Amino acid sequence: MSGMTHADTKGAGCDDPPPLPADSTLDIRADACPMTFVRTRLALDRMAPGQVLRVHLKGEEPRRNIPRTAAEQGHQVLAVQDLPGGEALLWLRRG
Repeated sequence: MSGMTHADTKGAGCDDPPPLPADSTLDIRADACPMTFVRTRLALDRMAPGQVLRVHLKGEEPRRNIPRTAAEQGHQVLAVQDLPGGEALLWLRRG
């Protein structure tokens, strides 16, 4: 199933919302765990609180682990958009 899910929105319509704006973008599709989250954390650490990072990732493990770990560290998961081929876009707001 493809589409965007907003972590803080319920009852979204059947049309996908437009992509969220981001202050910075990180492409970790070629990386393997644990480097996927290491690179994400370093990118978030360089940002100011409240800024948004868009992460382009690939694979089930980072799709599952990066949002969970980021939330555990005080960042907000804004949305996840699943793409074809096991890829996804993830929007995180630095806490």
